[in-house]
Amino acid sequence: MKNMNSFLNTLKERIVVFDGAMGTNLQTQNLTLDDFGGLRFEGCNEHLLITKPSAVENVHAAFLEVGCDVVETNSFNGTSVDYSEYEIGHLAYDMNVKAARLAKRIASDYSTANRPRWVAGSMGPGRKLPTLGHITFRELKAAYHEQARGLIDGGVDLLIVETCQDLLQTKAALSGIFDYFEQIKRRVPVIAQVTIELFGTMLNGTEISAALTALEPFPIDVIGMNCGTGPKHMTESIRYLCENAPLPVSVLPNAGLPEVKDGEQHYDETPESFTAQIVHFAKDFGVNIVGGCCGTTPAHLKMVVEAMQRVSPKQRDAKLVPS
Repeated sequence: MKNMNSFLNTLKERIVVFDGAMGTNLQTQNLTLDDFGGLRFEGCNEHLLITKPSAVENVHAAFLEVGCDVVETNSFNGTSVDYSEYEIGHLAYDMNVKAARLAKRIASDYSTANRPRWVAGSMGPGRKLPTLGHITFRELKAAYHEQARGLIDGGVDLLIVETCQDLLQTKAALSGIFDYFEQIKRRVPVIAQVTIELFGTMLNGTEISAALTALEPFPIDVIGMNCGTGPKHMTESIRYLCENAPLPVSVLPNAGLPEVKDGEQHYDETPESFTAQIVHFAKDFGVNIVGGCCGTTPAHLKMVVEAMQRVSPKQRDAKLVPS
């Protein structure tokens, strides 16, 4: 509870900065198939926790070095459902413990009494959506329950359910998490972040207003948005959350929209243009947590960290009309 109160109290005092993209910054290390553990594990970033943990350590350290307050565990696709595609579903709990302990070890090197560094347990949407009939709600809830158990046992300070594209998936994750909290009689802060696509809704057509109302019954501590698009395209949705959500609001955009140049993926937001949008969200709308998603590098977050030192949280008095 001490870490929970520490994190939540800090949100009242200043804007908290999360790290940037894990995947993007692993790619810059030019990892080989052998680094991943062979062809079978190609693209499974989480398997690097076993085969090349130093690659993951490098990403955490790079973001902490530029002043980020929070790093996310390398567990985005960390449920047994996702691991089963690589025939390692039985390792899900142990992998989440490993992801948490690694991130905590690196964060502890940068944490001080005056400037604590926190570790957020990353819980992504997975590759199977219940609304499309890929998986049942019960199966998905059980998988998230197990992932939460691993991350908590590994020592994370908070959990972040992110890149949510399907409200049933989001509810399954939150149900699994809060059932586990009830089981162990303690909890950590929980952030829920949805992804709004270019067409203005979540993947299955849900608008931001409906998402906020649907998540109202869950005792989450922060609501926000990440991924999907760059910051410019998130403006109206973030404005809506800040005007209507009676909770702290987070925003972790991509570094713009990706495009392929010379066979490689590039994002169009420079550190300067990205940071300018983040400052706008903080000063004018009152977001409480900022950071980056796909395409964001330590250079992006270094500039965000410096800018946030000059911005105080805007006071909001949002009251959601009960559903």
